[in-house]
Amino acid sequence: MSAFEECGDPLPQAMLDNVRQTKLALKAPLTTPVGKGFRSANVRLREEFHLFANVRPAITYVHGGRFEDIDLVLIRENTEGLYVGVEHFIPIDDDPKAVAEASGIITRSGCRRIAEFAFNYAVRHNRKKVTIVHKANILKALTGLFLETALEISKAYEDKITIEERIVDNCAMQLVLNPSQFDVLLTTNMFGDILSDEIAGLVGGLGLAPGGNIGKDAAIFEAVHGSAPDIAGKGIANPTALMLASSMMLEHTNHHDLANKLKKAISTVLEKKEVMTADLGGKAGTLEYTDEIIRHL
Repeated sequence: MSAFEECGDPLPQAMLDNVRQTKLALKAPLTTPVGKGFRSANVRLREEFHLFANVRPAITYVHGGRFEDIDLVLIRENTEGLYVGVEHFIPIDDDPKAVAEASGIITRSGCRRIAEFAFNYAVRHNRKKVTIVHKANILKALTGLFLETALEISKAYEDKITIEERIVDNCAMQLVLNPSQFDVLLTTNMFGDILSDEIAGLVGGLGLAPGGNIGKDAAIFEAVHGSAPDIAGKGIANPTALMLASSMMLEHTNHHDLANKLKKAISTVLEKKEVMTADLGGKAGTLEYTDEIIRHL
């Protein structure tokens, strides 16, 4: 919002040029106006740098909840489908918004690209299973193409990992009944947006959820949660998601030792439960919590 107020564009050209040069960015949550105003800067960034894969891990760092030892990764197609926001109003008589119409566009090439990414990710990270999540029983063309293409690509990986498919509503229910049955989830843009928040809820909320937007020529890492202007400057926000996003960026650039060191420090502090932010049931402010993590680095 501050960039928009200063430059008239939420994505200033100088910033875009810098990302092109470094091929990396660590992105804080960005405000998107609801129902009006400028288009989502997050969606524009994904289009600008062709960030077709969204990787969102959910790992248990705070123990004692309903589930223990959760270690899930959701891989979401990031540039197609209904989430992209190709939509318009159709006026009738004196009502300029009489009809709202949206187009969901999914391409076979886009499906093939994200499926190959997901299966390669699973093999590279020693994962055991990939679940393809869809709604092909109802959206037969839109998500039917996604399922068909993903299953076709999966044939080359059948000797390395287990591959299954689930309808999205059943998957959502099974995640809260028995999340340990899942390992890597592969799905479309809109379903991925919803399910990634659900799996974050299994491990303590969005304050613990990082994400990576990966493309051929750039990668942008972020906290999954949105902005919270109502608490800005109060020193009470939970910075864990952004720290975990930093560790994902370190892994992406092959600094695995530094990534592991950061995750270990975060894990140690959260396991002790002595210094925690309010959203996790503690009383520490942002700086106090951050200093405690630094002390364990």
